[in-house]
Amino acid sequence: MRILLTNDDGIFAEGLQTLTQEVKKIAETYVVAPDHEQSATGHAITMHRPLRAEKVRYSHSPDVPAWAVNGTPADCVKLAVEALLPQKPDLVISGINRGANLGTDVLYSGTVSAAIEGVILGIPAIAVSLAEYHNPDYTYAAAFVARLAQQHCRQNTKKDLLLNVNVPNCKPHEIKGVAVCPLGVRQYKNAFAKRTDPRGRAYYWLAGELIDLEENKDTDVAAIKECKITITPIQPDLTDFTFLNELKEWKITL
Repeated sequence: MRILLTNDDGIFAEGLQTLTQEVKKIAETYVVAPDHEQSATGHAITMHRPLRAEKVRYSHSPDVPAWAVNGTPADCVKLAVEALLPQKPDLVISGINRGANLGTDVLYSGTVSAAIEGVILGIPAIAVSLAEYHNPDYTYAAAFVARLAQQHCRQNTKKDLLLNVNVPNCKPHEIKGVAVCPLGVRQYKNAFAKRTDPRGRAYYWLAGELIDLEENKDTDVAAIKECKITITPIQPDLTDFTFLNELKEWKITL
């Protein structure tokens, strides 16, 4: 089994390094990740400047080939598959992200977008995040994802399967199970803080406080609060097939 690891927190992020140490036990492992943090970049790709991939060495995993790329998470996966790796990987794992990627936040996530790029290239993928930002401990999440990766490959699943995984910030013995569930809804209030620079000009800083509007108790947003690991299958096809035929009935003309 050949696995490509990436993330959006940067090549030397603790979550990625911890994941590398676990995954290399079960698979031929490669790491291609951004040379600096690229959180919330979504699925941006670089088109108007050259990409550079510099070999790096993890002191704890010197045997794992690793590259730092001056691009986005999606760039990293595309470049890895099409130029850097000797063969196409069997699986792409993106993470472990510092902070959750739940509900509608996946639309902004560089972590999830890197995994989606794998799916676009015909490789099944896992995006994994730890629901803790200030004092993360990635040990349990890394071990869980390594086991999930083995099961993922044994299932011989379809090539466009993407699993979005969130691990709660609980002690291992406190985790209450695994919830396979749909995405929920996350919204923020007071999203922009207005400030004034030293020259008296206004500028805006994206901030915001998370507000809980989730009424459905069967979603990932609800399950993570119950100290459960959440797994949601995601597909990159955004077509609303339910409405497609109805839209045809509009008989839109030139």
